[in-house]
Amino acid sequence: MRRRVAAVVALLVGAATVVLAVVVAVSQFPRGLFVLGCVVIAAGAAWYGVLRRGIARVVGLAVAGLALAGAVVLVAVGGNFGVDLLVVVGLLVTLAASRATFTGHVDLPRVPAPQHPVLFYNPKSGGGKAERFAVAKEARDRGIEPIELKRGDDLETLVRGAVARGADGLAMAGGDGSQAVVAAVAAELSLPYACIPAGTRNHFALDLGVDRDDVVGALDAFVDGGERLVDLAEVNGRVFVNNVSLGVYAEAVQRTGYRAAKIRTILDTVPDALGTGGSDLDMRWTGPGGHGHRGGAAVLVSNNRYRLGRAVGSGTRPHIDDGLLGITVIGAPADGGQRPLQRPWREWSAPSFEVDADRPLPAGVDGEALIFDAPLRFRIRPGALRVRIAHQHPGSSPSALAPEGLRDGLVQLVRIALGRDRKPASPNP
Repeated sequence: MRRRVAAVVALLVGAATVVLAVVVAVSQFPRGLFVLGCVVIAAGAAWYGVLRRGIARVVGLAVAGLALAGAVVLVAVGGNFGVDLLVVVGLLVTLAASRATFTGHVDLPRVPAPQHPVLFYNPKSGGGKAERFAVAKEARDRGIEPIELKRGDDLETLVRGAVARGADGLAMAGGDGSQAVVAAVAAELSLPYACIPAGTRNHFALDLGVDRDDVVGALDAFVDGGERLVDLAEVNGRVFVNNVSLGVYAEAVQRTGYRAAKIRTILDTVPDALGTGGSDLDMRWTGPGGHGHRGGAAVLVSNNRYRLGRAVGSGTRPHIDDGLLGITVIGAPADGGQRPLQRPWREWSAPSFEVDADRPLPAGVDGEALIFDAPLRFRIRPGALRVRIAHQHPGSSPSALAPEGLRDGLVQLVRIALGRDRKPASPNP
């Protein structure tokens, strides 16, 4: 019923907002064209600025700021601000209702609880979430042995030591880099694993279907939780649960001063990748058609495909059990060093991928800065990890039910509003 009400709200408010927007655009013509022109100029000037250094960068960013300010002035002064605000509110309500419509709960198969589960926790991760939510005490109350990760400890050694003492379930409360270490051991030994969202962003927890706002409740995964199988990915034998980034960001985090001035360091790295005259970030890779390419400002290889550029579920993975890597190349790579690609970015999926270079390549692996000898060989490990999830948590990604396009979304909204929607299927049926 909740999804049906949300679908009705999305359809009604969305239709009313579109009609109102059309009326505003017609009645206030050509102000809308001037606003659009200012936005285009701002985007172009900003792009010019970040590709350069010195006075050229200052001029480009200044022009972008002035153009954007002009757009704001035209919207605020040149028309009926109250009506414009109503259109914006209508769009936000429609988006919120659509997200609520396509958010579901999956009932995972219940499985017996482990007899000796162990929780590893980093008290410093996520600004001290583990201590703030008293995860050690909460774990003991549920029959889970807590082990604190202290400065200088090797997490993999701690995990293997716990398994040698009889641990039959492994959980991690910390960042995604730590999650990958524990998940790798759990997958190797076919032990159940639980992700406790005590890191900063908790991307893996989100895509698994763990409620990131319920740190303590996530421990119930080892009490009466359900189980699903998900994929893991590797780069040169190292397991990662989210993604590996190469290029601008990976180079920036290696540079001196990044921690003290992150944005400035990244901006200073961009010209090396996209600026005139070259690139220290040159990489060689093969596209989905089998053709070799060189270059690219950034390469992102993920454990399953991310949904990008969508209003609903953008930045998340609809599934982590498709058995394929997600690959995105951003920049202006060239075909065989000669013909530029028609788009500055492309994305596809594949079970394996390789990036070569004439030097070691910096990489961001689940947010950790590392350096790998080339070539970097990526592969997917389908269904490698047995994940336990608390029964009260969603059990699937927030984009698992989201449509791929506008037309498909409208059709699904109508079906749900009419009560003809199908119940979400459980992962790994």
